[in-house]
Amino acid sequence: MTEHIARRTLAHYVARLLLGVWIPAAAIYGVVTRSQLAGWPLYIAIGAIGLCDIGVVMVHAGFRRWLFGVIFGQWAAIDAETEREPGEAGTFAWSILLALVLVAVSLTLQEYVGDRDYFEHLFHTHAGWKYYELTSYAWWSGWRVIGYVAMPVILIGCLPGERLRDYHVSFTGFWRHLWIYAVMFACVLPAVLYASTTPAFRHTYPFYRLANRSMVDLCGWEVLYMIQFVSLEFFFRGFILKALRRRLGSNAIFVMVIPYCMIHYHKPLPETLGAIFAGLILGTLAMRTKSIWGGVLIHMGVALTMDVLALRGCPPLGSGHFCA
Repeated sequence: MTEHIARRTLAHYVARLLLGVWIPAAAIYGVVTRSQLAGWPLYIAIGAIGLCDIGVVMVHAGFRRWLFGVIFGQWAAIDAETEREPGEAGTFAWSILLALVLVAVSLTLQEYVGDRDYFEHLFHTHAGWKYYELTSYAWWSGWRVIGYVAMPVILIGCLPGERLRDYHVSFTGFWRHLWIYAVMFACVLPAVLYASTTPAFRHTYPFYRLANRSMVDLCGWEVLYMIQFVSLEFFFRGFILKALRRRLGSNAIFVMVIPYCMIHYHKPLPETLGAIFAGLILGTLAMRTKSIWGGVLIHMGVALTMDVLALRGCPPLGSGHFCA
């Protein structure tokens, strides 16, 4: 009976959270797409909708306590679950030094060598090939696998007592908490829909501007795009968090968020700011569930949705014309 009440209460709070996101999202989307508002009047209208929604949703004291526990209570739970020897917390460790140096080297190599500009520098003589640009993205995605997966895996194999399976690659926690990621996706989707109406979004997505040229271009691009998301999640939510956990506990999440935010610097400003909060949430969930796959699912779902929305403004698939 008690379990039934707890589940019913949880369902009530989750429904309240989703309604608190979707109702204002629909209103904001309507204001943006159907009104003639622009500039400050538009921002004031959006802000008013958001403030009214916060007031309506947060008025329930039980919901406020539940939401506070969901957001902040998880860090204390992570610290309580962290296994460490007495005196380990806050002391020097070669494993931490090696892990963070690897993070710095990996990100630097990807910025200077794994970038598409470097590919074009090396292979500019082949620029006339039909799939030259798609191949440049294969270079970009391949270097994510090298820097985000191969390099950390080699280090893990060299560290005594470390096992790859402990670096949040288990599916067990993912399946048990799948509903949480479904709720997260439902919460993120309105923001994606709104972002798709902005010039910055249409200027940025899809990254591969020839994605609509043919089915080969579209499928090839999406496969490369998804591979780099798996690599990214392993690096940030698996390798970094597990490597730092014994010494830093839940504070490892806040360390991870810094480089995670910085790799978004070439994206639109709202997306880069959103990466801070996404990093905190996905990092917390990865440490609690000991699984990166929820983050992989969220990233893939959001990315595919963004590409689908972006391709709506492009010439039809197979037309032979690219997204301007």
